[in-house]
Amino acid sequence: MKIAIIGTGNLGSSIAKGLIKNNTFTSLYLSDKNTANVNDYKTLKNVTVTNDNLLAVAESEMVIFALQPKHINGVLESVADIITKDHVVISVAAGVDIARIESIIGSDKNIIRVMPNTAISIGKSMTCIAANKQAQDKVILAENIFNQLGTTMAIPEDLVQAATVICASGIAFWMRLVRATTQGAIQLGFEAEQAHELATQTCFGAASLLIESGKHPEQEIDRVTTPSGCTIEGLNAMEHQGLSSALIQGIVASFEKINQIKKN
Repeated sequence: MKIAIIGTGNLGSSIAKGLIKNNTFTSLYLSDKNTANVNDYKTLKNVTVTNDNLLAVAESEMVIFALQPKHINGVLESVADIITKDHVVISVAAGVDIARIESIIGSDKNIIRVMPNTAISIGKSMTCIAANKQAQDKVILAENIFNQLGTTMAIPEDLVQAATVICASGIAFWMRLVRATTQGAIQLGFEAEQAHELATQTCFGAASLLIESGKHPEQEIDRVTTPSGCTIEGLNAMEHQGLSSALIQGIVASFEKINQIKKN
């Protein structure tokens, strides 16, 4: 498929890296005023780095708008005249709903909201997908692309805001937990590099265990905790300090913020 990415900031360049790593295109246009993040791709076969959004859209079948919410209106307006009914338009702009995009390029266009996270650059994204009425039969195209860059889930659009918090912001939440574990390991006597490896591999193992076993986290926790043991002592101390409550409050705060972005 001929793909264009409009906007090559952190998320756009992560998508580009994932697509290139998996060779998931026949041609790829990467367009932005500032292409510093993707200039290394200029020499790659079938990849074009450009500042010309119109060219990128005209030469593509699927256009991924990886833009900040404050910029998306202006960019969509600048290319609206050349977006056809054959294009598949994908937006990854947080808080920008399909109705807003339809108001600019038309409700007769194929419009899909996609919310990946930055793990897309290593093919490990959890990506949620929602489409307008016109693009329901195009969802499979988005799934085919993004399944090669991780895992996808088709959801109703009214859950995209929540998915953004859980999956996109969630990357940062989990990074902070890994950092805290690393700091704890250093305090217990490990060198920084050792502590980092212990924390990241244990986090990876925990997630992999839940994915492969399909079990509820508490079932796996029960396998680790023993009566009067050190694990339950640590878990209870964390809960007394509000670990679960803090996580939930953080998720809710992020959700409230993204809803404010949508209103603005």
